[in-house]
Amino acid sequence: MTGRTSQVWEAIHDVRQERFAIKILLSNYRKDRDQVAFLKHEFLVGSNLNYPKIIKVHEIGMHQKTPYIVMEYFPWPNLKQHVQSGVEKLAHALPKIVLQAAQALGYMHQNGWVHRDVKPDNFLLSRKIDLRLIDFALAVRIKRGLARLLAGKTKVQGTRSYMSPEQIRCQPLDQRADIYSFGCMLHELTYGKPPFTGISSNELLNKHLKSPPPPLEALNHNVTPEFAALVRRMLAKKADQRPESMDIFLREFAALSIFKERPKPPREEDEQEIAG
Repeated sequence: MTGRTSQVWEAIHDVRQERFAIKILLSNYRKDRDQVAFLKHEFLVGSNLNYPKIIKVHEIGMHQKTPYIVMEYFPWPNLKQHVQSGVEKLAHALPKIVLQAAQALGYMHQNGWVHRDVKPDNFLLSRKIDLRLIDFALAVRIKRGLARLLAGKTKVQGTRSYMSPEQIRCQPLDQRADIYSFGCMLHELTYGKPPFTGISSNELLNKHLKSPPPPLEALNHNVTPEFAALVRRMLAKKADQRPESMDIFLREFAALSIFKERPKPPREEDEQEIAG
């Protein structure tokens, strides 16, 4: 699998006969200090996260001047690929998907990290509805108290379709920034598109800052008003108007239904098409 700056390869341990995933930088980026730093940071964060729904990061190394990290082998499409195949194929499993994704993010937050790049691309999903959160290159420590007040401005980093207003403004971040991005993701998982689009980067970012999200219940008539209202709160421009934590989100989520009518599972051939 090849991304913008890296590739992920399957490898088999000679002695243990176990499969692992090896992430390496593409040749154009192997001497890029920023990209090497991102890879090292991904190892630093990921190797200290031990949770079933978060991809395991085992080790970091260098081979023939090529930096790499070794990760858990989990050969399944990401949620973005599933969305592109049609959100109706995901609908029956959405409660389990949302639960696992929220639990993974909540674990990161409890351990003091903001992911900063929450989007469908960074969640892998198996045919058995088993999920993994991936990619910790942009994760930052949650600053609290005096450290938050003294924190300087950060760089604008993330994916524009999912960035919180405070992330765009380079303000100190806490778990509520991820909750905003997660709200964008839930909108996409139920409708097929994130809440905001634009013909330019500036237009898109400006919508995150100023435009109200479109009413989800009007875009997907099977979505319940309660779920639509929860997503709308997650997308509040001010962080203090969102759910305070993933624990609070999960409590509210457990008390409602996503859909008015329970979606049916896709046919077996459709599932095989998604799995690839």
